[in-house]
Amino acid sequence: MSSEDTLGVKLRPEIVAVPAYRQGRPAPADGFKLSSNENPYPPLPSVVEAVAATLGDLNRYPNAGGADLRERLAERHGVTVGEVHLGSGSVALLSQFISAAAGTGDEVVYPWRSFEAYPGLVTVAGATSVQVPNRADGGHDLDAMADAITERTRVVVVCTPNNPTGTIVTAAEFEAFMARVPSDLLVLLDEAYYEFVTDDAAVDGIPLLSRYPNLVVLRTFSKAYGLAALRIGYAVGPHAVLDAARSAAVPLSVTDAARVAALASIEAEEELMERVARIAMVRDRLRDALLEQGWAVPEAQGNFVWLATGEQTAEANDAFFDAGLTVRAFPPEGIRISVGEEESVEKLLQVTGDLVRNLPNDHPGKRLG
Repeated sequence: MSSEDTLGVKLRPEIVAVPAYRQGRPAPADGFKLSSNENPYPPLPSVVEAVAATLGDLNRYPNAGGADLRERLAERHGVTVGEVHLGSGSVALLSQFISAAAGTGDEVVYPWRSFEAYPGLVTVAGATSVQVPNRADGGHDLDAMADAITERTRVVVVCTPNNPTGTIVTAAEFEAFMARVPSDLLVLLDEAYYEFVTDDAAVDGIPLLSRYPNLVVLRTFSKAYGLAALRIGYAVGPHAVLDAARSAAVPLSVTDAARVAALASIEAEEELMERVARIAMVRDRLRDALLEQGWAVPEAQGNFVWLATGEQTAEANDAFFDAGLTVRAFPPEGIRISVGEEESVEKLLQVTGDLVRNLPNDHPGKRLG
């Protein structure tokens, strides 16, 4: 039976076949939600106050162009206002750029496993996904990604730190990759977790824009700035390319609450970055403890860690949930665990300790030796 017979209306079969994006599992009332890479700290009072001031104008459309926020970001990054574009989260921006560049018969190359929204965004645009497997350490195989580029390729996506494995692309790796990419092929550098990176070797996309006219860098206020509920991100890149994304955007999708919260967060950035530093410290301590337990954990540079639980992923996911912890399972590959409240770490390590002891000695998620 076709999807048309089942649903009663004519829909694109490739869309019907794509699983809808799934949010992280809610945590028990007395548990910890470690499934959505959210910032565990509550919003700052100054941010809440700025958002509250917008509530009296809910009957009005938002200032979705966000000239004040774009000006602030342009000044920060040394670009023009036209080279900054706002969106309702970096995933919305990804959708706009992919739709602007790729359609039926075109291909979009990206690493896999990576951000789970990539396949759906490509399918919705009508294009074809070309998924390039990550290296054994969870990092991008950029040489293989360059090899995968054909005359049909319209977009290449690079995610650093990679979600969900947490590995970075180094500046040297990215430079070598861009040397192989055609100069008219759009490259989207997804840096949603940029602020959590502590490795000096990591690529920093925005200073490279003057060198690569086909590069667009994506960032967000959802993670480090703690504005996940308000959905606001931004892109920096060539004016003409950003104009194409603006044409592909849903009109008026950036709300005033999100815009003023982002501005207030920039004003309070010193305090927010102290929180980010603390999260990174917990992340590193958590990874060290997991390595000590015997897990093979990739170098973590986001606000999460990755466990390659393989065929035991569903079982491990249930064990976490039974202990009051929600994590993000990607069967049959592994589990992504967000860095949450300090109080969650001890409970988390109790579960992971039990799990790793029950894994076969030759399991890929276990350290050798």
